[in-house]
Amino acid sequence: MWQELGISTGTAIIVLIALYFVVKWAVKNGMLEAYKKIEEKRARDNLKADKTVSDMKTEREDINGKV
Repeated sequence: MWQELGISTGTAIIVLIALYFVVKWAVKNGMLEAYKKIEEKRARDNLKADKTVSDMKTEREDINGKV
C-alpha cells in the first residue's frame, strides 16, 4: 500500500510516529487550556460570592448601627 503512494515503509512509520506525538501534544495543551479557563471561571464566581457575602454583612451592620 505504501509503495503505491511512493512512500517507503520506514518513512511511513516515522511520519505516523511524529503525527502521534503532534496529536498527543495538541490534546494535552487543549486540556490544560480548558482546565485553566474552568479555574478562572471558578475563581471569578468565588470572588462574586465573597463580595456578595461581604456586601450583605456591610448592609446588616449599617442597618443594625442605625437602629
